[in-house]
Amino acid sequence: MEQMQQPIGVFDSGLGGISVLRELVAFLPNENYLYLGDSKHAPYGTKSLQEVQKLTCNNIEYLIGKGAKAIVVACNTATSAAIQILREHHKDMPIIGIEPALKPAVLQKEHPNVLVMATPMTLREEKFHALMKRYENEAEIISLPCPGLVEFVERGELEGEALEAYFKELFAPFADKKIDSAVLGCTHYPLVKNVIQKMLGDSVTLFDGGEGTAHETYRRLKEKNLLNTTPQKGTVIFENTEGTEQKTALAKQLLWHTF
Repeated sequence: MEQMQQPIGVFDSGLGGISVLRELVAFLPNENYLYLGDSKHAPYGTKSLQEVQKLTCNNIEYLIGKGAKAIVVACNTATSAAIQILREHHKDMPIIGIEPALKPAVLQKEHPNVLVMATPMTLREEKFHALMKRYENEAEIISLPCPGLVEFVERGELEGEALEAYFKELFAPFADKKIDSAVLGCTHYPLVKNVIQKMLGDSVTLFDGGEGTAHETYRRLKEKNLLNTTPQKGTVIFENTEGTEQKTALAKQLLWHTF
């Protein structure tokens, strides 16, 4: 197989990265994809930095060993923890990460109130603090850790009373505060964005980093002359460290489900 036809390796701590894979498939339909979810060790957002670095690096090495021509780390927590290590170890390979879509949320209007929903670890890491500091004078940025939300998605529980009750409690402190936008700072969260929108209200604009990651992947592949120029539609292969048919079926459902 020519290098251009080799797959793009897409990695997430579980099923959340499928929200990014959806954008990649839509923007780069001729590419082949190998998606690896580490549901066995999800969630990453409540683990230590060292644990996440080790898990991420091991899984990326697996994808490279399977012939990936480029890597998309479709996980905010894994990006925060390990992207620099990965780029140092694989200097000649395009390795694309994701970060909370704070910039478009801040620029939406003059001095907005922006809610940043993310895992506890993403919000703790220096990478996020540097990003927040860049825009701290242009908006009121409110960090909101969402422990437990990843588990809803991993179970395939994308709607229902229990999920709505979770958000009702999560958003309760902001009931009397006008929120202009919410940043979905974990790739699991766009998979339940309809419920988030319902609970926050239609006046709140939601932002996530999936589309920007797809555009950056295109740019990096073009820069390295790695774009797949074959005319036929590419393939998508799913793997999961839990190794269950149920996870594969759920992954396919999430990829093609209309949100």
